[in-house]
Amino acid sequence: MRGAVLVAIAAAIGNFLQGWDNATIAGSVLYIKRDFNLQSQPTIEGLIVAMSLIGATVITTFSGSVSDSLGRRPMLLISSILYFLSGLVMLWSPNVYVLLLARLLDGFGIGLAVTLVPVYISETAPPEIRGLLNTLPQFTGSAGMFLSYCMVFGMSLMDSPSWRLMLGVLSIPSIIYIALAVFFLPESPRWLVSKGKMKEAKQVLQMLRGREDVSGEMALLVEGLDVGGETSIEEYIIGPDDDLADDQELALEKDRIKLYGAEEGQSWIAKPVKGQSTLGMVSRYGSVSNQSMSLMDPMVTLFGSVHEKLPESGSMRSMLFPNFGSMFNVAENNAKNEQWDEESSPKRDREHESDASGDESDDNLRSPLISREDTNAEKENADDQVSGMGIGGGWQLAYRKDDNIPGGVKRIYLHQEGGTGSRRGSVLSLSGGDAPADGEFIHAAALVSQSVLRPGDLSSQHQISVAVDKRAEYVPKRSSWMELFEPGVKHALFVGVGIQILQQFSGINGVLYYTPQILEQAGVGVLLSNLGISSDSASLLISALTTLLMLPSIGVAMRLMDIAGRRWLLLSTLPILLISLIVLVLGNVIHLGSIVHAVISTVSVIVYFCCFVMGFGPVPNILCAEIFPTRVRGLCIAICALTFWIGDIIVTYSLPVMLNSIGLAGVFGIYAVVCTISWFFVFFKVPETKGMPLEVITEFFAVGAKRTAGNN
Repeated sequence: MRGAVLVAIAAAIGNFLQGWDNATIAGSVLYIKRDFNLQSQPTIEGLIVAMSLIGATVITTFSGSVSDSLGRRPMLLISSILYFLSGLVMLWSPNVYVLLLARLLDGFGIGLAVTLVPVYISETAPPEIRGLLNTLPQFTGSAGMFLSYCMVFGMSLMDSPSWRLMLGVLSIPSIIYIALAVFFLPESPRWLVSKGKMKEAKQVLQMLRGREDVSGEMALLVEGLDVGGETSIEEYIIGPDDDLADDQELALEKDRIKLYGAEEGQSWIAKPVKGQSTLGMVSRYGSVSNQSMSLMDPMVTLFGSVHEKLPESGSMRSMLFPNFGSMFNVAENNAKNEQWDEESSPKRDREHESDASGDESDDNLRSPLISREDTNAEKENADDQVSGMGIGGGWQLAYRKDDNIPGGVKRIYLHQEGGTGSRRGSVLSLSGGDAPADGEFIHAAALVSQSVLRPGDLSSQHQISVAVDKRAEYVPKRSSWMELFEPGVKHALFVGVGIQILQQFSGINGVLYYTPQILEQAGVGVLLSNLGISSDSASLLISALTTLLMLPSIGVAMRLMDIAGRRWLLLSTLPILLISLIVLVLGNVIHLGSIVHAVISTVSVIVYFCCFVMGFGPVPNILCAEIFPTRVRGLCIAICALTFWIGDIIVTYSLPVMLNSIGLAGVFGIYAVVCTISWFFVFFKVPETKGMPLEVITEFFAVGAKRTAGNN
């Protein structure tokens, strides 16, 4: 996965530049006022700071549709160029008007980066670490702020600090971003598939995944172009084709189905389970624990049922689901169907040691059922194992021919349910039917819908990669605004726009604005002045220290994002945000003494920041980059980003008015109310998406939205 990680780091430099610029303008505006004599013109002063917000808002209005047409990579390249040009113009800036123009260009670059970097990372990252990689923009943005504050603080100690130099330094890291965008960042494979460029998409995937065979993921990307059709939820008992063929009784059953994997030589036999699937029951009625909660969105219980049904840690690794679990604790799979015996194992171990130094051994993401160090008893059965085609998060993609339906081919997203597993030689009893003995079988739920492939393309399980190439002419050439009104897309937009609005009104801008004032009350400013540091420099140093405290918290969020999940992080951190805001309100209402008040306020601000960057900071952008179909992802993420910038502007400019009317305690009280509303919104409306392929997420939204509409 090295390729995907490096690409995500390179793309996140765009957010590093955003954080750098935000901190630089906050520190340099003091000197800009003095140079241009703006003390009596607060409107111009505010416009200098806000021009980047205006530019970001303007560019966001059409960045999504343009990125869906031109691609993600060209837009990121344009963003890097805009950063570079704005830095040069700010370095020159002979007057206020040229500075305003430079800030507008800078806002264009920021808007493109904030909108498209999460989309780009989501479309290139493996599902198992997508949350971690998509938290990188939050980390790099905070790191950029910290380094910029350190730079501005150092310059403020000079006899005559130059604000032009402070702002112009932005062009130096921008050059690095331009070079990476030109020579290193590939185009998103999902965007390439959406334009019918199958060959280029395959090459990019091979580079990102570090392996030659990416036919399974290519098939997934093609299937993701057609979401929202008639989808059924079914339940199967599944085993290898050869294994089940030996069972004469099952072989004679009419309801057995042959499933083809998307990789060469893989086929399985599936026996439908009579009765209702657990996943299907949840989709209709909700889980038992949530049936009494009428406000709970069925989408939440539908997604939650998948994560609740994961097999327990340490249980049998199914031959069909080798990708289940962490991708960091699985062995490499360099051979299929090898014969093992005691005489050949030393030789093979030596070959493995030599292979480990090769390029391919480190990069293969699929795990084998049998590792190189397995026992002899396990090796005896190694030739019977069939490695499944995983698409991430324990999901598999398979196909089923059916001449009785239009199109003739069904795509099946399979997910192992967390029921009791069996090893070879035992009987697996499941609700609705029994799996035959003397074999390994799994209990799987399935999302079944019409495939974009055709029977003529799918002559055998060996031809799926060829069939994918043939479907290039099927791909729609452009997205339509009418697609935004599809049930699944509308539902996803409600979640995305709602969480962006709540994030902006949860108080981050107000707390950020008053951080220096609150920390100065704690005596930090007095301490620094005693050390010979001016008030201006002390304010910058305080801001730098505050930003530094965010970095470890973001590191924790990166670790937990794909383990605990997005929803859990939000539900866990929002109550702490609420408590910290309540403490700030009480500190401004109750007179506790200057020292106690300053200490409590300082601790509350630090706790607020640390919890915000763990949950409500990164998660909204991550969710918005995951829940929309490929064909309209850029357009939908632009709508969510536009909501973000408009909310940012409203909060920033309403803050002084609110302070004059209701005071600081009243402002923090409103923020506390919004945090309370946010918790309930997340609990009832926001599903958990960790570890799920993007195409499966959008399929679930389509299924859940239609069932919700049908129940109303």
